Amino acid sequence: MNQFFEQFPVVFNALNVGFLQTLKLFFVTLLGALPLGLLICFASKSKIFPLRLFFKLLIWVIRGTPLMIQLLIIYYFPGLVLGKSIWGSGENGRFAASAIAFVINYACYFSEIYRGGIISIPVGQDEAGLVLGMTRSQVFFRVKLLQMVKRILPPMSNEVLTLVKDTSLARIIALQEVIWAGQAFMKGSQGISGAIWPLFFTAIYYLVCNGLLTILFGRLEKKLDYFR
Repeated sequence: MNQFFEQFPVVFNALNVGFLQTLKLFFVTLLGALPLGLLICFASKSKIFPLRLFFKLLIWVIRGTPLMIQLLIIYYFPGLVLGKSIWGSGENGRFAASAIAFVINYACYFSEIYRGGIISIPVGQDEAGLVLGMTRSQVFFRVKLLQMVKRILPPMSNEVLTLVKDTSLARIIALQEVIWAGQAFMKGSQGISGAIWPLFFTAIYYLVCNGLLTILFGRLEKKLDYFR
């Protein structure tokens, strides 16, 4: 027990540093994937056939392959082709590669959620808006957008909660996120080896984070109830 209390400050500090990396990857992914997903959604519905085909194929490939494989390809493949890594060395390079992989992956998933939300709005609303002299973009942003947000919020919140947990996959390319930090004490980090209990503490970080996000999304759903 004394050993636990002696090790706890060291472990707690390391887990905090790892979780900050996890949060950083989470927020960068959201900031990139949410708008990119909408652009991919529009491109996949484009009347330009080559453009539509390319993005439909991209969505199919990204959704049909594991994120872990995508991380490995994005991080290692350019270096194998060019002879040197385009990401540079160190933690910053691994983070950049992870962020690109996560943004592309989640943008493709978000694009399908956006598409489902858009096609769920009755076509009559487009026709009514056009009759009133509105442009298609005005109909989308002034009439359909908030209704779409209400309908896509449950599946979108599910994807966001999954994203929090999926950030742990970045350790496959040695990004030092929270699980990496916890697992390091099993292998001998900072004078501590064979300690499995730090891994159990990593679960608390995920539980607290997803608990707060669940409360946030619940409040957002209540605020959008007037669209019923």
